[in-house]
Amino acid sequence: MQAATAVTPSRIPELLLGLATVRPVFIWGAPGIGKSSLVREFAESLGLECVSLLGTQLAPEDLIGVPQIRDGRSVFCPPEAIARDEPYCLFLDELNAATPDVQKAFYSLILDRRIGNYELPKGSIVIGAGNRATDNALARPIASALVNRLAHVHLEASPKDWLVWAAGNGIHPWILDHLTDRPDHLWSKPPKTEEPFSTPRSWHMLSDALHSFGRALDEQTLKVLAHGTLTPAHAVAFCGYVKIVRSQYGIEAIIKGDARWPHRMEDRDLLYYLAESFRGRLIKELPAGKGHLSANGRQTAYRAKSLLVQLAEISVEVAQSVIASDADGNPVLPAWFLVEAARDMPRLVEARR
Repeated sequence: MQAATAVTPSRIPELLLGLATVRPVFIWGAPGIGKSSLVREFAESLGLECVSLLGTQLAPEDLIGVPQIRDGRSVFCPPEAIARDEPYCLFLDELNAATPDVQKAFYSLILDRRIGNYELPKGSIVIGAGNRATDNALARPIASALVNRLAHVHLEASPKDWLVWAAGNGIHPWILDHLTDRPDHLWSKPPKTEEPFSTPRSWHMLSDALHSFGRALDEQTLKVLAHGTLTPAHAVAFCGYVKIVRSQYGIEAIIKGDARWPHRMEDRDLLYYLAESFRGRLIKELPAGKGHLSANGRQTAYRAKSLLVQLAEISVEVAQSVIASDADGNPVLPAWFLVEAARDMPRLVEARR
């Protein structure tokens, strides 16, 4: 299912309060962006116990129950997890990953709030959640009859929302600081191959690991942890950031001339990180037109070209990444600066061809 419009996590409680209290709701979203935790927190805010059923681990009889003979007739007895006397939040996690027979078993529970003779207590709410087929996750088509029984909400990751949450939930300060500087690294699209990728959940896992190792964490172990939880490019960037925290290097010191670009091969991840920070600084500080340059701006441009020359002496590839276009092929640095960079450093332009 494609999203016509999406909401951030901070909007979910408000939407669920208005929707889930009157109709069953289905929350769509990529893996690892917090769908399950948002539902549990919402149920807790209403004082309701959250009972989770995982669609991939259910068979139809797990919902319908087993038959018993009463007065010569068979009666299906729903499982204890569902058949409760007090109102609760029934959370159908990975509902669209369930088999068609299991999805069909949910019909009456979702629309009529009952299974057999059992009816959900008044005040109960029903919420489903699942990944999209485009996320390379296990997802089966939902029959139109079931789609039409649910109100649909599409969730997207929000660095701002997550950082607010993370600050109050013990997320490691290295991760907080890094994602404050690089919020675009919070989430990446699930890859088509079997490899880790960045999500709020994976950053949380990395935070737990960093806390667990504490001061005993060495550089090699950090690389194993980062590459075992994050998108490869994000892992390299995070390791570079941590190396900056632990060393004398910093983009400010390099720009001021108090430090030089790291040149050792074992510091290549650090070099990439610093180059990316340098690129971000130039995007922010260089005006679109050269005529708008202030005295400080001219000094910044002159220093930038000098630093590019120094960087190219260590790695043309890394230097070229500073002036590279975006993913759509559009220049991100001002045209006048790129022209001057090409004039002063023709080998960078040649590397781009």
